[in-house]
Amino acid sequence: MAVRTEVELASVLPELRGATRDFDSRIDVWQARTLREHLADGPLAQPRTSALLLSGFGLAALLLAAIGLYGVMALAVRERTQELGIRNALGATAARLRWEVLRDALSTTVVGVGLGLGIALLVSRLLVGMLFQVSPLDPVTLAAVCAALLTVSVMAGYLPARQATKIEPMGALRAD
Repeated sequence: MAVRTEVELASVLPELRGATRDFDSRIDVWQARTLREHLADGPLAQPRTSALLLSGFGLAALLLAAIGLYGVMALAVRERTQELGIRNALGATAARLRWEVLRDALSTTVVGVGLGLGIALLVSRLLVGMLFQVSPLDPVTLAAVCAALLTVSVMAGYLPARQATKIEPMGALRAD
């Protein structure tokens, strides 16, 4: 039995029990709880837990990818110190140097996004059982994920790109 009320369940429960006893003395209200409690323990508990776990793992993977991309880009800038210093000495603007480093980060990410989309298309049939009212090939979701990855890529590559603009030409020529 379901009852809609605008007050707390505990305040309505005695009246509800009395009304059901008056209707039929063999009926007893024995497991009264709110709809929210019923859904939390019922059929949606396992999918909700799975969704939370997958979201957590996805965020952790995104954070690890950002840290890894930052490390790779920082190493690339460190290895290209001499080249970037020479470009700076020859008159390259800070915006140009930043763009060159960010372009490397974006190209790496675009390759990864392309491979990821290909793999997602291949394994989409395995995910159908975990998704509720969403297609595994939902174009809006796939576009949002791609945009998020590209945004993280720009953010992870920005600090090394900024460092590239601060390379002193004379110091870079003396290095190594």
